[in-house]
Amino acid sequence: MSDFFEALEPKHVAMIEQQPLFFVATAAADGRINLSPKGYDAFRVLGPGRVAYLDLGGSGNETHAHLVAPQADAGRITIMFCNFQQPALILRIYGKGRPVLPQDDEWDDLAGHFTLLPGTRQIFVIEVESVQTSCGWGVPFMSFEAERDTLKKYHGKSDPAEWEAKMAKRTSSIDGLPTRPSARYIAGE
Repeated sequence: MSDFFEALEPKHVAMIEQQPLFFVATAAADGRINLSPKGYDAFRVLGPGRVAYLDLGGSGNETHAHLVAPQADAGRITIMFCNFQQPALILRIYGKGRPVLPQDDEWDDLAGHFTLLPGTRQIFVIEVESVQTSCGWGVPFMSFEAERDTLKKYHGKSDPAEWEAKMAKRTSSIDGLPTRPSARYIAGE
């Protein structure tokens, strides 16, 4: 009922492109496990062994903190997609991730793969270690109605200087792990 692959295959990419929602899970050696749903048109397959997603400022920055934590297995990340239509399928991407912020040299190249949204904080790049598919027979049928625009509206109304000052103060996670704040407000397209 489950199969493993070394990299993303075209059939996996086709399934990913149809999903309006994905989930991100990370964990540090100590503290909480972070599991977050992500929407918007924010996920990109950059190649069979490399993916990325756009991250907007929100209630915390746990993924960043977990990926840069000073531990031997830092960077562990799992991305999960569920097909809520036919065919039933769950797809997980296991890999090592890292944040790329607007002030980083790599930013412009990566950002070109996305339509930047107001409040974009960073892009997470994941090197794929393995891909797993499973049946998804227990996942319900659900229909996509629309994206919530609340987060984009909130960031779109923000004063850039105030937003940058607020982000500059966010230097730790809920569990006190260090994070590197975004140093530039992204107005979006």
